[in-house]
Amino acid sequence: MFGLKSIAVLAASIAVLPGVRGQDVVLSDSYFFGQSEPVYPTPHGSGVGDWAKAYSKARTFVSRLTLDEKVNLTGGFRNLANGCGGNIPGVPRLGFAGLCLQDAGNGVRQTDYVNAYSSGVHIGASWNKDLTYRRAYQMGGEFRRKGASIALGPPMVGPLGRISRGGRNWEGFSNDPYHSGILAGISVQGIQEQGVISCTKHLVGNEQELHRNIEKDNQNNTILSSSSNIDDTTMHELYLWPFADALRAGSASVMCSYNRLNNSYACQNSKLLNGILKHELGFQGFVVSDWSAQHGGVASALAGLDMAMPFGATFWGNNLTQAVQNGTMPESQLDNMVTRIMAAWYHLGQDSPDYPPLGVGLVRNMLLPHAIVDARIPAARPVILQEAIEGHVLVKNINKALPLRTPRVLSLFGYDAVAPNFNTPNNTDWNIGVQSSSSRYYTCGFASTSSNTCPPPIPISPNGTMIMGGGSGAASAPYISAPFNAIQEKAIDDGTQLYWDFRNYDATGVVHAHSDAAIVFLNAAAGEGVDRPSLRDDFSDALVRNIAAQSNNTIVVIHNAGVRLVDQWIENPNVTAVIFAHLPGQDSGKALVDLLYGKVSPSGKLPYTVAKNESDYGVILNPRAETAPNGKFARFPQDDFTEGVYIDYRAFDAQGIKPRFEFGFGLTYTTFSFSGLGCRKANSRKLSTYPVGPIVPGGHDDLWDVVATVTAKVTNTGTVAAKEVAQLYIGIPAPGQPVRQLRGFEKVWIRPKETVNVEFKLKRRDLSVWDLNAQKWKLILDADFKIFVGSSSRDLPLTGALRL
Repeated sequence: MFGLKSIAVLAASIAVLPGVRGQDVVLSDSYFFGQSEPVYPTPHGSGVGDWAKAYSKARTFVSRLTLDEKVNLTGGFRNLANGCGGNIPGVPRLGFAGLCLQDAGNGVRQTDYVNAYSSGVHIGASWNKDLTYRRAYQMGGEFRRKGASIALGPPMVGPLGRISRGGRNWEGFSNDPYHSGILAGISVQGIQEQGVISCTKHLVGNEQELHRNIEKDNQNNTILSSSSNIDDTTMHELYLWPFADALRAGSASVMCSYNRLNNSYACQNSKLLNGILKHELGFQGFVVSDWSAQHGGVASALAGLDMAMPFGATFWGNNLTQAVQNGTMPESQLDNMVTRIMAAWYHLGQDSPDYPPLGVGLVRNMLLPHAIVDARIPAARPVILQEAIEGHVLVKNINKALPLRTPRVLSLFGYDAVAPNFNTPNNTDWNIGVQSSSSRYYTCGFASTSSNTCPPPIPISPNGTMIMGGGSGAASAPYISAPFNAIQEKAIDDGTQLYWDFRNYDATGVVHAHSDAAIVFLNAAAGEGVDRPSLRDDFSDALVRNIAAQSNNTIVVIHNAGVRLVDQWIENPNVTAVIFAHLPGQDSGKALVDLLYGKVSPSGKLPYTVAKNESDYGVILNPRAETAPNGKFARFPQDDFTEGVYIDYRAFDAQGIKPRFEFGFGLTYTTFSFSGLGCRKANSRKLSTYPVGPIVPGGHDDLWDVVATVTAKVTNTGTVAAKEVAQLYIGIPAPGQPVRQLRGFEKVWIRPKETVNVEFKLKRRDLSVWDLNAQKWKLILDADFKIFVGSSSRDLPLTGALRL
């Protein structure tokens, strides 16, 4: 086992090549599958582009620090005086107050007087770029007003959604790297325009909750975190793709993940942090560990980790001070770490006297006096409602079941219709009825607070409607507009008679004989720390079948934290309409009523593929790792990403499997047609095979050059004004590439009989493949790219070709 001095000697002995800013950096021709190669030393931040001023200030600041002060800035400490999820101490003599790190991905967590925005999967289902920006901007403002320096996601682009049952898929935008990357970059921009550091997470390969942390077996043997073994091509073309977009947008922080990557912990994987993130992708900010994801001292510092959370003293602290003093680690490396942290602080203007005090108003305790800082502003209200509306996806609507038109009698069923039955100051994830940080959450299937009364482990939340998932990604909500409450308000206006049964969530509900329609409310829960046990639910499926047997106009609404199979009842003709309502945030019921009654037309599209059977997902269904007793990897779980880039719709296309509802699918209350496909190269000059521009955040600068443009016309052929998402897919003429992959989307609002033009700008990176030997993005020249434009990944009426 390497000692501190040995690690430094090892790092110094590795063959190196000329690198960044006069330093040396290890590069290699390939990534060994299952074995992560070493890359040392860590590239220093260069202050490229608009980072120059921040780096100048940071270097001056660091030059005035003592050794102990530098070490203190690299690790978290416990601060009971504020409500921050993580704290970095200040340096009062130099005017630095410290840093406050705070969750979550859909609003400020564990506090009051903030909004609970729609979850990542919901905004992904909206496919709306402008709405994504406005959401991020308003959220960023609330983080700022609450005194948070760093918003810990959004964006969350890892997991990408490889595993269909993954417990945290709901926090991300999409199962497609292009879709996820576009929304991630926009989110970074919105948050950081408020002066808040956006932390993009989790880098990389944390695609399941199974074996994400070190465990003990029955004999008290240590079992390491699962190793995500990813080949170099798959890493670049799939999992790193959205991170590059976030860095391009200026993300000042990146969080490394719990898992091992190619058998090296992600938070001390020098190939990932030094070689890819800080060299190849030109990252200028700092890397922070996920909470307790650091597993080594000097080794993690040399490998590229800059900040350890929640406690720096676990591995660093005095140990890091001694390592510098005895020469085990050069002080220049520590200076690099601290400079990156401080450069991010300066870059976002947090040295301004206008920035609120750290953690002001974050502490929440109804029983004790605390400062009240209301971070909500009126400008956020329309954003919260609109994002809630647009993330709903209508997947079935026959016999004009929707919209409802002043029904005389409605019957309502299902546990998901009503608000959770309690909300207390210290219950952080009350939306699913239990504290997700408690083991009760995992052992009781989200349904009970006592392990002695656990129902069957089904992925539902009988305690009430779901507006978000559970865990550190869940925000605090000031209220819940539940479906039942909102429908009651509409019933008052319309004079509708309501009947309801929310107590019997199995199959015992009775539909009133005079009902114009019966609406069944279900959910499919998920949360951090545990993967979903199933993509189906026998209890609520039985309820739907029972109601449909009594009513020939049964409407099903599912609040789902990811894929939810519907094969047990979707083809029943009495099930006339189905909405995947996802996780809409606090305005859930109000948004749903606007859709049900036709105030607005549904416009969401699925950001994942819904299969007919679980088996259709193949190897991308279940969390997995090779941990057979007495096996070679019994204590070293291995998860080989053998499917490569073929996840979600790419896998279904490659295997010729017809999905129930394809990626990008969604209905409206009108119809659209596509015409007028146009494809043209951006200019006549000869393009180079490989990028030649300087390295900036995100990679070579010319990877973002527009090299081609695709245009099309979309016509509203129906009678209702609505929004359509025009989607562009590309077939890249290179071995091993998917049949088609998303490379553009535009959401447009169109009046009846109106035609609008849509334009997709294709960048060099969009038409490139990762060249394993050259270790660069290779642009495919003198070959025909297949062009597909339409309304989903399977409905693509316009086809053409493009040659560069």
